[in-house]
Amino acid sequence: MANVLVVDDERSMREFLQILLERDGYIVAVADGVRQALKACEQASPDLVFVDLKLKDGSGMEVLSWLREHEPDVQVIMMTAYATTENAVEAMRQGAYDYQLKPFKIEETRVLTQKALEKRALLRENRALRAQLRNDGGLARIIGKSPKMAEVVTLIAKVAPTPASILIEGESGTGKELVARAIHDSSARAAGPFVAVNCGAIPETLIESELFGHAAGAFTGANRARPGLFETATGGTLLLDEIGELPLSMQVKLLRALQERVVRRVGEERERPVDVRILAATNKDLQQLTQQGGFREDLYYRLNVVRVRLPPLRERVEDIPLLARALVIKYGESIGKGVEEVAPEALRALSNYAFPGNVRELQNLMERAVILASGHVIQCQDLPEEVRGNLTAVSDPLAFPDSGMDLEQALERIERGFLETAMTRAEGVKTRAAQLLGLTQRSLRYRLQRRGLAGPEANDHEDEGR
Repeated sequence: MANVLVVDDERSMREFLQILLERDGYIVAVADGVRQALKACEQASPDLVFVDLKLKDGSGMEVLSWLREHEPDVQVIMMTAYATTENAVEAMRQGAYDYQLKPFKIEETRVLTQKALEKRALLRENRALRAQLRNDGGLARIIGKSPKMAEVVTLIAKVAPTPASILIEGESGTGKELVARAIHDSSARAAGPFVAVNCGAIPETLIESELFGHAAGAFTGANRARPGLFETATGGTLLLDEIGELPLSMQVKLLRALQERVVRRVGEERERPVDVRILAATNKDLQQLTQQGGFREDLYYRLNVVRVRLPPLRERVEDIPLLARALVIKYGESIGKGVEEVAPEALRALSNYAFPGNVRELQNLMERAVILASGHVIQCQDLPEEVRGNLTAVSDPLAFPDSGMDLEQALERIERGFLETAMTRAEGVKTRAAQLLGLTQRSLRYRLQRRGLAGPEANDHEDEGR
């Protein structure tokens, strides 16, 4: 529930705004001058401040200046009955969210309040995303609020502290290595090494040497002894990525290493003990591969003590805006451009896109968009044509693709599009949006929350009888 401070030396104006805002569910404090306002801001930082330009003990610009220095994310709406262009320009230049003339139009005040608080919420979310991106590891690096990702995070939190082997399944680009690192960072082995190897990228003739090491002279080019990745990862975690690509002949040797906790370097007779936790990742269905004879059943069950399935991005559409903003912040900082927001239309196009390349494809899109952006906000024109085209892709919701479709996903996309359109046409006023959609306000709030479109919590407290 948002906190709003009203600063005005006219008692009638303070009471009017207090009644209006409290009716809409906000917590409202009042002050009659600069001194009271600064004291209120120091004691309890508000989310939004309405402040009159002319006060009995000074100017509202003093309050704005103090907030910009001490609480820069607090949104400020200047009020006055004596407006001039110069005053408006100066207030906006110094960081005011907007400028409102007395007397107010009630509906305009409500919309302005909502939009100012949405900006405050976005700034908070961006700060939280920056903190996540700067985090060295652990579960904090996994960005997503969808139910499916919440299940993944809950499962990881339970199994990470244990010594169990974990099989991570998911399509290419879903973030399997990120999850593996989170498991390692949340385990008792966090201080040890994290070593990842792509089993599909190493020639079959070299995979044994890569994993177990070799003695000097073991084969042509082996001029000196070299430890394998099992030994390198001792005391830590070894991720066997694309484990489904491992040759059958090598699977037998890997199974023995896992069971006996020893490895034998190529060209040596003696065995060396290793203390390593094994994580395996694959974009294949290992169970099906096992049934087809392409993967050893005993090794499959050895690796699959716990299975973590990462959903593709098309199954976690509500996470796309959050991921897009996080990536824009990341690339904006690394490239050195002041880009930190994504326009609603661009977010809608991204949310309607199927993302066959999953999160990795989204990363590439956002890096490209940051490079092309001409301002601090990613616009729709900064996205590739195949993504922009998704703004009109739902114009014929009954079109049936030749290749078939995911009905639940299509219905979700259609509902999301109508909700966003109604909220846009209603200028963010949920009462109007509910009327446009033929819904009760309670039903609209439920649908907005389910699709991740609810906005700040305070905006949900609308008068059912209004």
